[in-house]
Amino acid sequence: MRKFLGRITSFLERSLSGRGIHITIILSFSLVAGVSMILIGVLFYSQVSRREQKRTVEREEQFLNQTRRTLEDHLHNMRRTSDALYYIGIKNTDLAKEDIIDEFNLLYESDKDNLVSIALYSSDGELVTACPVSTVKATADVREQDWFSQAFAQVENLHFSTPHVQDLFDENVGQYHWVISVSRAVEIDRAGFPASGVLLVDMNFDSVSQMLTKANADSMSGYIYVCDSDGNIIFHPRQKLLNSGFYAEDSQRVAARADGSYTESFKGERRITVQKTVSYTGWKLVSVIPVRSLQLGLNNMMYLAILMISLSILGMVLVNLFVTNRITYPILRLEESVQDIEAGNLNPDISYEGPREVSHLARSLDSSVGRIRQLMDDLVSEQEEKRKSELEALQSQINPHFLYNALDSVVWLIEGERDQDAVYTVKELANLMRVSISHGRTVIPIRDEIRHAQSYMNIQNIRYRNSFEVDFDIAEEIMDGCTVKLIIQPLLENAIYYGIQGMEEDGCIDIHGWRDGDEVFIDVTDNGMGMPEEQAETLLDPVKSQEYKKEHETPGMRHGNGVGLINVDMRIRLMFGDDYGLQVISEPDEGTTMRIHLPYIDYSDDVEKRLKRR
Repeated sequence: MRKFLGRITSFLERSLSGRGIHITIILSFSLVAGVSMILIGVLFYSQVSRREQKRTVEREEQFLNQTRRTLEDHLHNMRRTSDALYYIGIKNTDLAKEDIIDEFNLLYESDKDNLVSIALYSSDGELVTACPVSTVKATADVREQDWFSQAFAQVENLHFSTPHVQDLFDENVGQYHWVISVSRAVEIDRAGFPASGVLLVDMNFDSVSQMLTKANADSMSGYIYVCDSDGNIIFHPRQKLLNSGFYAEDSQRVAARADGSYTESFKGERRITVQKTVSYTGWKLVSVIPVRSLQLGLNNMMYLAILMISLSILGMVLVNLFVTNRITYPILRLEESVQDIEAGNLNPDISYEGPREVSHLARSLDSSVGRIRQLMDDLVSEQEEKRKSELEALQSQINPHFLYNALDSVVWLIEGERDQDAVYTVKELANLMRVSISHGRTVIPIRDEIRHAQSYMNIQNIRYRNSFEVDFDIAEEIMDGCTVKLIIQPLLENAIYYGIQGMEEDGCIDIHGWRDGDEVFIDVTDNGMGMPEEQAETLLDPVKSQEYKKEHETPGMRHGNGVGLINVDMRIRLMFGDDYGLQVISEPDEGTTMRIHLPYIDYSDDVEKRLKRR
């Protein structure tokens, strides 16, 4: 959609460039009206298509349910035949004394159009009785048949096999039948001794095939096929093509899905499948509806929609011509006032003449010009306030408490007659103050910022009596780059007070700086206790930081107010943009890294002015 709108915008720019307002309004309104009508037509066609698809699916579901009931009735007859043979014949007969062939023949004759054979086998595969043929082939071993093993695997259930050729018996006619075998485990009584066996009812597959062939002929949308719970095809109207490999069916995926309707793509064709499970068997009755067949019936609707859209667009173009003539002249007069504003006059003489809408537009324009004047005044005041806040932030960097402790350390060194150390400390303090002042500049070379940080850490080392180690590893290639001054010292103060102060082991603070393309990174890392990730994410947000401290603060726990970190982050963003600033990286017991991200800009005396003008 975004790409489509972009193309329309580009077309408008090319078409309307340099044209008068009269032509511009006509073309714009006509194009908008045309696109709107086309979109409405497309939406209408899509809605009709979806409804037609829904009706087709519902109709196919009803037809599939009817076909399923017919198939289930047929399979139920086979189940009743198996039940009658077992519960009336086999369970009530002692096979050592009686023969049940008469019962078998009676049931066979009553439904021989749908039955091929009935047989009873012992658990070791021996034929007990069968009809209408009872002579077993010498090469036949029923124990190798799938229906035989499945009967013992599912003792409580009937097993319906996939279609196969029945070649167990010798028939005089030399003819083989395609059958679906219904097998079940039974209990055989021989002289009072129970034994296991398998009752086999071979159902003529032709009756099932004819039923499903008729269903395919009656289906108005697609075709119907049947597969078992493992995805093996039982019936398909294109069975020969499947066997020869010229056609394929997605029966494996169908077998794994629940009943319902699905829209899918198979072999590059969009289609809808509706599937129902056949009772007793676990078979899937599947209706396949190609989407292209649904679209054929919608062609007349599409032609009618195109005609209506064309007439609507023509009518809108005529209306646009009339409306444009009514509003063009007053707008041209208003254009003169706009040109005056474009020339830089924020106190123009705006004409209110014309229709009510144009007059209202003129008043709105006058109000907008006044608002622009107010916003410009507010922007100047806001920039002055930002610079004032920045100056106050810079002044607040020199912590009076730190100065007191530094001077106290000097007194302590003098009293201990460590004059050289006292002189060294005073010199470092002077260096610290010199960089802090920087002749009133806000942007200084990274080299000066590193020197300031080194002086600060030298003083802190004397104050804490060398209780921690400091390592500066700064690439020489970034030393001549620019930075906002006094951004490393607050991070070092945080690392000392909240990171390593009070550690049982020796603390260590590493300052590492490097350049990556046009960007500079400076890491201040301590080996302190670190903090959870959720706390680190709040440090640069004053509101979230206070909320986190209220929720997690415990007696004796140290929490900084975060002002120093937020101050550093805001000053970097103010000077270089929101793509730069501060990042907090920390994990519990793994220490904390404060990463400064700056652009690489060569330092010069006028760099600060150039940055402020951006």
